[in-house]
Amino acid sequence: MSASAAIGDPLILCAKRRIPIMKMKTTKSSGNVFIDLGFDPAEATVLQMRANLMSDRRLYIEKHKLTQSDAAKRLGIAQSRVSDLVRGKWDKFSLEMLITLEARIGRTVRVEFAA
Repeated sequence: MSASAAIGDPLILCAKRRIPIMKMKTTKSSGNVFIDLGFDPAEATVLQMRANLMSDRRLYIEKHKLTQSDAAKRLGIAQSRVSDLVRGKWDKFSLEMLITLEARIGRTVRVEFAA
């Protein structure tokens, strides 16, 4: 089967047989994955903020090529906490702690209010 024949064709060639592919329905995102997953809007906002701050910390560690031990020293936390951070264990970090980690590397977090 050529690539052009496969486009728009809901069947694929598999083990010399044509097998139907399930068609998936897609929904446009609200811009906050946690709202899309059904969380209450207030909780979803806090979860999104935590996710953004955790992502920022991971990027900081990567950009500066820090070992977990070096990152722990800069952030003032145990190496095991850095491990949790880079592995995305968001449930182990409060919003307040993530803001504190930002402050420890000299950054300021600002909260914007929108209507």
